[in-house]
Amino acid sequence: MARAIGEGLTNIEAATTPFVSRKTVEAHLTRFYRKLGIRSRSELARYLARANLVGQRDTRSART
Repeated sequence: MARAIGEGLTNIEAATTPFVSRKTVEAHLTRFYRKLGIRSRSELARYLARANLVGQRDTRSART
């Protein structure tokens, strides 16, 4: 979920990827922000880019 947001998808677009609701995406974002100590989507994108987690394709199963 965080990768989808980090790659620039909107909440609605991110929700269609794993087939969850927009509200679920918002709840996950809230938890990511709190855990990582960030406050915005752009900060999340920067954090993921620094960790080399954005732009990579996940080769694991869809349940990850």
